[in-house]
Amino acid sequence: MKTATRIVRSGSLGLVSIVLIAGCAAQTDVAGGDEALAEQSDALRRVPTPSDPTLNVEEGNKLAFWYDAVGVQIYVCQADAAGKIAWALQAPDAKLYSCGGRLAGTHYAGPTWEAKDGSKVTATRVNGYQPDPTAIPELLLKAATHEGSGQMSQVSFIQRVETTGGLAHGAGCDADHVGATSRVDYTATYYFYEPKKSRR
Repeated sequence: MKTATRIVRSGSLGLVSIVLIAGCAAQTDVAGGDEALAEQSDALRRVPTPSDPTLNVEEGNKLAFWYDAVGVQIYVCQADAAGKIAWALQAPDAKLYSCGGRLAGTHYAGPTWEAKDGSKVTATRVNGYQPDPTAIPELLLKAATHEGSGQMSQVSFIQRVETTGGLAHGAGCDADHVGATSRVDYTATYYFYEPKKSRR
């Protein structure tokens, strides 16, 4: 059972509420309210099992922390190199939540993950797998750049799993709508890994 913040959505993917699954609330009181320790303790108990082995993180890395994301995938209507007009992914725009529904950071173009302490990591796609045809793929990403000395500074790999929604709409993109944007609701859980020799 996933002991994490679970995002509950309606059939249209409109956000309804953020609720706690049993076990998550207790974590908020670990070490006298030490949020970082609470999150790490919870993360270490819920090492993910990706839907496909191609999303496994290579040996020599360890799970450090995880965040649930609630936001949108932004698409722009444009012509590709062959002249075909279609929706193309522009950027994500999401909030990252820790156990208990606390705002922990943001996720935006780059793709970039930024913690509340100002540290950032960008990453590039290694592999993807789409277990749910109605949702964006699950991904394995490798860190490309870091900024700051905080939580994101030693991230080596990121897994995007448990995705819902986020796929571009099939309609509304044609020659008369080039340049238009579409914001599609999505949720996911991001697992952040660090080298085993890191400070954690």
